[in-house]
Amino acid sequence: SVPLLQAERKRNSVNLLELSEAELEEQFVRGDGPGGQATNKTNNCVVLKHIPSGIVVKCHQTRSVEKNRKIAREILQEKVDLFYKGEDSDVFKEKKASERQKQEKKRRAKENLERKKLFKEMQQLDKE
Repeated sequence: SVPLLQAERKRNSVNLLELSEAELEEQFVRGDGPGGQATNKTNNCVVLKHIPSGIVVKCHQTRSVEKNRKIAREILQEKVDLFYKGEDSDVFKEKKASERQKQEKKRRAKENLERKKLFKEMQQLDKE
């Protein structure tokens, strides 16, 4: 599973496919999760479906219907882009680059830890 760029807020550098409103089916349903009565009686969870691909997105990140509609469209746009472009998608490329950076950072941290261990061992030998 490829985490979406929307969560990382790197949307400005990405060329995504445009969605037309005619291809979307939108519903407002009751959300779930914490929030008690306020959550149970308001229809502020947005369910957005892209009809040609069949991709469905459910968004209940905020209490505002308008914000949830906007967020759901951003997420759906990225998922549709990934669906049609596959590995050529900018979303996929950004994710792969992020993974490479993370692995490189982990490798450097491991090397530094090894160097510190060796340094401490050398200090222990010098004291004896």
